[in-house]
Amino acid sequence: MTTHSPRRLEDIECWLTDMDGVLVHENQAVPGAAELIERWVDTSRRFLVLTNNSIYTPRDLCARLKASGLEVPEENIWTSALATAKFLASQVRHRPEAGRAFVIGEAGLTTALHEVGFVLTDQDPDYVVLGETRSYSFEAITKAIRLIGDGARFIATNPDATGPSKEGPLPATGAIAALITKATNREPYIVGKPNPMMFRSAMNQIEAHSETTAMIGDRMDTDIIAGMEAGLHTVLVLTGITATTDVETYPFRPDQILDSVADLIPSI
Repeated sequence: MTTHSPRRLEDIECWLTDMDGVLVHENQAVPGAAELIERWVDTSRRFLVLTNNSIYTPRDLCARLKASGLEVPEENIWTSALATAKFLASQVRHRPEAGRAFVIGEAGLTTALHEVGFVLTDQDPDYVVLGETRSYSFEAITKAIRLIGDGARFIATNPDATGPSKEGPLPATGAIAALITKATNREPYIVGKPNPMMFRSAMNQIEAHSETTAMIGDRMDTDIIAGMEAGLHTVLVLTGITATTDVETYPFRPDQILDSVADLIPSI
């Protein structure tokens, strides 16, 4: 099913796509996803796979996607951790000394911050950076609250309140950020989706222009609204969290609605 679009798919030069619900579902490749990625790689199309998950490095995610049946090159993966690191690097680039951050997160976030030159410390940091982790430490959260109270600026990689597990939902970055905000009265600056900053940093990474870039997602409240606000052609697929009837509850619409990414292959 397709809605009217001011841009033709034939005019799209660069692609951004969400991962969960678009390319993979419950650790299995969505039908057509492997063929779409292969088509992009074979035609040297510029593309990035986006995720709000900050736990894993691109190398980790590359291996996880391969286990799901998708061959995505490491350099074609863009995480909220990478976007956060790039944003923070831009904030301190004119300073003679390295930026300093107290980090709650895992390798995806700490590696990204190290690679842009940040020093990770709990001594007088410029920023408290909150990301995803498998086990949040009460001690680390308490330290973050006190550092923010002392003047450190509060950054979060993404707003997701819960994450999935076999046993059920787990508290995620957004939930812990709310706890810290309650204790400090400081709201974090959130870099990941639905902040269009995530998409702009991704486009800069592949030298893309909004007029010729499309975003594929399965969520109206993150992928589609952020893509729309970044000026991209938006494609909603129905293989994830959103059903056709859900679209009518939002005051905005995607440029296209497709059953799955398989429907894109003939046009690329």
